[in-house]
Amino acid sequence: MKFALMLHLLGVAVWVGGMFFAYMALRPAASKLLEPPQRLPLWSAVLGRFFNWVWLSIALILGSGFHMISVIAELGKVPFYVHAMLYVGIVMTLIFGHVYAVPFAALKRAVAAQDWKAGGVALDRIRIAVAVNLGLGLLNIVIATAGAM
Repeated sequence: MKFALMLHLLGVAVWVGGMFFAYMALRPAASKLLEPPQRLPLWSAVLGRFFNWVWLSIALILGSGFHMISVIAELGKVPFYVHAMLYVGIVMTLIFGHVYAVPFAALKRAVAAQDWKAGGVALDRIRIAVAVNLGLGLLNIVIATAGAM
């Protein structure tokens, strides 16, 4: 159980911490310092690398989470807060899957075509989804810590 919890927390740290860094630090700096022909390829490359880590994080979080739920279920009733974390995590995963399949794919196409207007639209859609997922990720941390008290 401790090993599963460690994997779970590592996945959360990478995913939520990466979103926090991207949204609160990289995004404002890149917007201030770079024009679209430099900023959009940067975002495409950064997100491409980060999203590979997010896929791994999701696998770690869901795999370890389901393992821990099965252990808890064997010991008795699974607490409400654990269910809440699971549902929030599934919503986050669905949002990420959409981001990866739709606006991120559009961003990569726009960057390849040097269509900065379309790239800006795609990046804005990613920004909104990341803001939602960051909020959900932070909420899930609150649920985990408050529920375990």
